[in-house]
Amino acid sequence: MAKPAWKKFPHADKSFVYAGAALKKNWDRLHRGDREPFPVDAAVQEAWRLYHQGEFQKAFEAGLAAGVDGYNAANKAAMIYGNYLESDEKKKLVLFQEISERCDELQQAQPKNANAYYIQAYALGRYSQGISVIKALTQGLGGKIKNALETALKLDAKHADAHSALGAYHAEVVDKVGSMVGKLTYGASKDLSTKHFDTSLKLAPDSAIGCIEYANALVMLFGDKKMNEAVKLYEKAAAATPVDAMERLDVELAKSELED
Repeated sequence: MAKPAWKKFPHADKSFVYAGAALKKNWDRLHRGDREPFPVDAAVQEAWRLYHQGEFQKAFEAGLAAGVDGYNAANKAAMIYGNYLESDEKKKLVLFQEISERCDELQQAQPKNANAYYIQAYALGRYSQGISVIKALTQGLGGKIKNALETALKLDAKHADAHSALGAYHAEVVDKVGSMVGKLTYGASKDLSTKHFDTSLKLAPDSAIGCIEYANALVMLFGDKKMNEAVKLYEKAAAATPVDAMERLDVELAKSELED
């Protein structure tokens, strides 16, 4: 039985197509946030090409077909698709669970692969938001997310996206359980949240998603006191120039938040 088709990326753009040598030439900019190493395998390169142009289902399938080396491309395609384009909550949760399971497998095969940990934390973070953060914390997912992000940063201290995600983790926990329980039970604090976001934006200053996550965290942690700062970050995100499908989705999110 054929699997149901994923929804199409709604902002197809020729500038997101990195044919031939263009992929390697633009790789550092395309992966400034996650610092994924340029793949040697041509099949894995192709999976990433499909990902960057927004062919998320094809990228997912091509990544899986390429074996373990293609898992990061497959997982990233599934996570961005799940986060932005999948509207069915149950399907979303299944996607995020499956990403986490493949990350477990990848961590076994390639323990020094920083994105095997970062992507798992992202997927579990979105899964947690889907089932409720409090419920996720009682299931022990908080610790798993924190450990995965700290491992990613041990392997690559300049991983901007992992810094941003860890900043978001600290903010979510403090927001849901308060400063004291957050600190004592989950090792979460406001200071660590803002510190990780500041590092993230130093490493990737015009990252739309970095700005959005920071803005959300500031509102969670400080409410109206930091609203002006949050709005500025959203404006910066909305004005960013996207270089691929994921960044375009981030920019569109910022624009829609500003309209609300």
